[in-house]
Amino acid sequence: MLKAVLFDMDGVIVDTEPLHRKAYLNMFKEARIDVSLKMYDEFTGQSTMSICKQLCELFNLKINPKKLVDIKRKNFTKLFFEDNQLKLIDGVEDLIKNYFQNGLKLVLASSASMFTINNITKRFDLDKYFIYKLSGADLKESKPHPEIFHKAARSACVLNNQCIVIEDSSNGILAAKRAGMFCIAYKSKSTKNQDYSLANMVISDYNRITYENINQLL
Repeated sequence: MLKAVLFDMDGVIVDTEPLHRKAYLNMFKEARIDVSLKMYDEFTGQSTMSICKQLCELFNLKINPKKLVDIKRKNFTKLFFEDNQLKLIDGVEDLIKNYFQNGLKLVLASSASMFTINNITKRFDLDKYFIYKLSGADLKESKPHPEIFHKAARSACVLNNQCIVIEDSSNGILAAKRAGMFCIAYKSKSTKNQDYSLANMVISDYNRITYENINQLL
């Protein structure tokens, strides 16, 4: 029986990918490293710290990964508050309300920093719908490790097989499957080079997964 829905944030609730991309490109330039598009796409869904640790190893950088994280987040924060066009993904607010009104427990489980998560939920008045918010940046492991989803289920006091995960990245989908959860992949127009083959469902319209449509999935 379905009891909880675990939402990723970037690419699922709000399309911050263009802002993250600009922030990372600025960080790459400042660090004087040449990161290919393929490598960047493979990072999607991982925490900033995990990405920066890998960059320091790959490029043999003589810099603390936290310094790279600080540079990236400084750039992202500037873009976040300057971009007035940032908005929720079409249909997601109605979907969140639909689940909430039907008694499902909602948890936000994102690789973003808690600073960014809180800014998004405050800006779009979403805090009242989520019983818990988890940042992958505060956990030991990053997606595709399932730690964040195991913890999300515990925070909702439900079993893993009573949850549905909504994700948009290869790493997030793999993390959900490793946690033994039913995973719905949301594919938007801005989604690029992600593997949805492990997802139980792939959608581009949130109307397909209202409570009335998905209640019988588990």
